Amino acid sequence: MTKPANSNLDARQLELLLRRLKQKGAVAASPAVSVIPHADRTQAIPVSLAQARLWFIDRLDPEGSKAYHLATAFRLEGRLQRDALIAALDAIVGRHESLRTTFAMEDGEARAVIAPAGSTFALSEEDLGALPEAARQARVDEIAAREVGDPFDLATGPLCRGRLLRLGDDEHVLLITLHHIVSDGWSIGVFASEMRELYTAFATGRDDPLPPLPVQYADFAAWQRTRLAGAALDEQIGFWRGYLEGAPAVLDLPFDRQRRDDQTFDGDVLRFEIPEQTAQGLRVFAQRGKGTLFMVLLTAWAALLSRLSGQQDLVIGTPVAGRERAELEPLIGFFANTLVLRIRIDPEATAIGLMEQVRASVTQAFAHQELQFEQIVEAVKPERSLAYNPIFQVMLAFNNTPDGGNEDLPGLRLSAIEQRQTTAHFDLMLNLTDGGDRLGGALTYRTDLFDRESIERYATYLLGLLEAMLSQPEVAVSRLAILPEA
Repeated sequence: MTKPANSNLDARQLELLLRRLKQKGAVAASPAVSVIPHADRTQAIPVSLAQARLWFIDRLDPEGSKAYHLATAFRLEGRLQRDALIAALDAIVGRHESLRTTFAMEDGEARAVIAPAGSTFALSEEDLGALPEAARQARVDEIAAREVGDPFDLATGPLCRGRLLRLGDDEHVLLITLHHIVSDGWSIGVFASEMRELYTAFATGRDDPLPPLPVQYADFAAWQRTRLAGAALDEQIGFWRGYLEGAPAVLDLPFDRQRRDDQTFDGDVLRFEIPEQTAQGLRVFAQRGKGTLFMVLLTAWAALLSRLSGQQDLVIGTPVAGRERAELEPLIGFFANTLVLRIRIDPEATAIGLMEQVRASVTQAFAHQELQFEQIVEAVKPERSLAYNPIFQVMLAFNNTPDGGNEDLPGLRLSAIEQRQTTAHFDLMLNLTDGGDRLGGALTYRTDLFDRESIERYATYLLGLLEAMLSQPEVAVSRLAILPEA
């Protein structure tokens, strides 16, 4: 694919643009495949490739499966209409087959089992109103931590559950936990949006306002198994084999403790902020380098990882929505894919020069995101170990989607509550969120490998490197200062 001459696209916009271009090409070549067909529900229903991986992980290590729990929480202030909330949650379960799905083994493989549409949402309730205020908040934190950690049984379900905590007549907390095998980050947004719309309708005496879904997750799973075949599959596999040929199996960061023979997935998060002045400078830097903000941040992250590890050939993962068709966007389900980005560091390259290489690598990878990460692993056949993730162990996630913020519902104020994260899928993950003026940052790390003090230093190094890139754009990245003056 030709490199863009000039682009102000961020990672999300780049993904959408490439998706639309691919869709146009697919429709022109074969109109018959432009619609996802409805799967035959009288036959065994296959699972998606991503679901098959999580099902295998759960069978191999049920404790490790806990790292794939997705939790969200809401504070509800005002007069809660409990019946309207329960009806809204039940309607979401009835609307999305994925939330009624469990998993059985048939001939050694996972198969989806979908419960009837009349199934209800698994909601438990607890009244904390009699507790003193300090004890009440401590109890909320305790329950929230337990909800995130309590296991799911993939065979019996349900794989989505909630807990409604009453703190007083005009204050409640709603905890929602889903297993990743039936949801992803995008799905959490869909769930919250539909809950708001349905609650508003039911609280005001109206009927369900949501339009019917065009397809269900089972349709996607069956279609996914057949959509890439023949020459198209061979081209994708050929690209990834060539792209990753000779790549290192492991990124050797300076751990505080020796890597275990298996992964614990115990983790923690360090949050920090990229100041407004630096964030603005990075946007200008991206335009100057004919790249995107995502590419600038990836350049800095790769340069820092190279400095820390002493390696000049890096493989970094980044999540993508994986919803390559418009009819998949309103669904709750596990669509997210992981894109593999390979960055080769020339120690003498300036930040602008390194970003040009990053831009070329990112554009190539996004143009070949049709192949699922599971298929890449199968095609590349990397060195495997229970001690670390195959192909990459470090990630960069960039979120530029505005959060919903607080929202007024009938007689009720709904606001999101930040959940404490205690798991880590990878050795180290940098999450960056575009908040408009500033950039919010978070480093998620495995606590069996890193001390918090080390991660605090890494955040300081990253901020120093970003500022040095802006103040000394013509200096080789290997010579840019990352230590603070003190």
